[in-house]
Amino acid sequence: MCLMISTSVGSIHKVGDSAGWTTIANVDYYHWALTKSFQLGDVIVFEYNPQFHNVMRVTHAEYKACNASSPISTYTTGNDSITIDTRGHHFFICGVPGHCQAGQKVDINVPRAPSVAPSESGSASPAPALTTEAPAPSNGATTPPLNMHLGWLLLLQLACIVFGLS
Repeated sequence: MCLMISTSVGSIHKVGDSAGWTTIANVDYYHWALTKSFQLGDVIVFEYNPQFHNVMRVTHAEYKACNASSPISTYTTGNDSITIDTRGHHFFICGVPGHCQAGQKVDINVPRAPSVAPSESGSASPAPALTTEAPAPSNGATTPPLNMHLGWLLLLQLACIVFGLS
């Protein structure tokens, strides 16, 4: 039953593609991130030599200043996989002195709102709204909202993961 309700897993993005997380390959991590479309559930993979680099998740202010003094989290394995589970910006730098200043930093952005599609007139129009309420049955009985059903499915999926039933 658990396999039947599993949802799709996000994409896997190796930071810097084949070059990885480094200062010697002259990777433009800003441009690299702009070419990606990050979504919730995506896995960001940092591959690097742990003798020379690390990965620190930092605030926006720390990212802009290349300040590694109080990171949100630090990764040091050389093969770190980080699942993006919230929308918005996720800032990462290398905490080795001089590396962030040399460009070893990346902003992973998961858009907060659905993207807008251009209309036939060329101007942007918002995506159609999705309804979360099911129509009322004709026999007068009430049906729980769709988001309540999805909540139960997600709870069941979480239980399957926790108890290893998938």
